[in-house]
Amino acid sequence: MDQRAAAAKVSRAGCEAARSQVEQGKSRIGVARAGLQRMVLRAPFAGVVADISGELGEYATPSPPGIPTLPAIDLIDDSCLFVSAPIDEVDAANIKVGQVARITLDAIKGKPFAGKVKRIAPYVLELEKQARTVEVEVEFIEAPSAENLLVGYSADVEIVYDTRSNVLRIPMQALLSGEGVQRSRRVLLHRSDGILEERAVTTGLANWEYAEVTAGLNENDRIVMSLDQAGVKAGVRVRAEAKR
Repeated sequence: MDQRAAAAKVSRAGCEAARSQVEQGKSRIGVARAGLQRMVLRAPFAGVVADISGELGEYATPSPPGIPTLPAIDLIDDSCLFVSAPIDEVDAANIKVGQVARITLDAIKGKPFAGKVKRIAPYVLELEKQARTVEVEVEFIEAPSAENLLVGYSADVEIVYDTRSNVLRIPMQALLSGEGVQRSRRVLLHRSDGILEERAVTTGLANWEYAEVTAGLNENDRIVMSLDQAGVKAGVRVRAEAKR
């Protein structure tokens, strides 16, 4: 009976030791899982991997204070595409969120896309040897579907903050001098006798291509476009060339 009781105690002690080893094993598994979770990077959104800064088997550690750490993975979210563009501070006061814009891409020639102002930076950016600008984000109203639209394309944005209809306009390249709108500018008028006359005009709304003329010209007046040609000036007799 004593032998049986001693054997039972030994077996019970062995079971307790086994249970302790099981708990230790579970603890080691928990530690391993915690370490594994620290080594797994999970993206906060679905996207396209653009760049991986590390190598296989390489460890990444935080950098000391003041030294930026490169991201492990450069991930691009292509579900919402927009254009970020600097706007001169002179024009920034006229820009409002929701305004209509036109987007042109260098990679897709001759096809503008409709957009609207999504965000306006709350500060003016001042860079050395550059004009003071405000960063503006313009989103596509309807993203291109037939064209291969890639992240990183260079683009131009034209924000429409005022429009006029049924007005007289001339190309900006026909203006001799002056800056801005609502100012007196000059053009070379081709009179009916073939003589060039310098004519003062008043311009209204303008963009990179055209300027509205509020005074100084009439519809069907002929003006000089090739101002850079030698000898083109007021008082000379010229002959109009056919458009090529």
